[in-house]
Amino acid sequence: MPSVADGPDGLKALSGTDLGRTEWLDITQNRVNTFADATDDHQWIHTDPERAKDGPFGGPVAHGYLTLSLIIPLFGELLTITGIKMSVNYGLDKVRFPSPVPVGAKIRLHGAVGTVEEVKGNGVQMPLTFTIEVDGSDKPACVAQAVYRHYA
Repeated sequence: MPSVADGPDGLKALSGTDLGRTEWLDITQNRVNTFADATDDHQWIHTDPERAKDGPFGGPVAHGYLTLSLIIPLFGELLTITGIKMSVNYGLDKVRFPSPVPVGAKIRLHGAVGTVEEVKGNGVQMPLTFTIEVDGSDKPACVAQAVYRHYA
């Protein structure tokens, strides 16, 4: 069950909070192919399982940007925000992809809130550190420092 924050004060109260981890999500070849179609990135290490067997990862892997984009739906498992009129993805401060996500793997999201500060327009800026973990791997697939703005 996700944490719930109500309005700017509820978000400020989350400063320094570990939001925990989501459930595991399967990374299927269909998901990878759909992302390839959406982005016109059909590189064989992602979309050609037969050729990818002989590649550097021993099989197809998810696009790094697919892994990054999955933060959006997974984040909803960690936090529900109420009492806000508008939320904006303000940007990313840093993104790294320390290890690949093999097709067939399971991933989950770990989220931690930094210091939430007030911004003009009756809002708050909320920095988060997101880590995409791969089941059975000691190394994360993605570490991203994201910044969101929420306005009441």
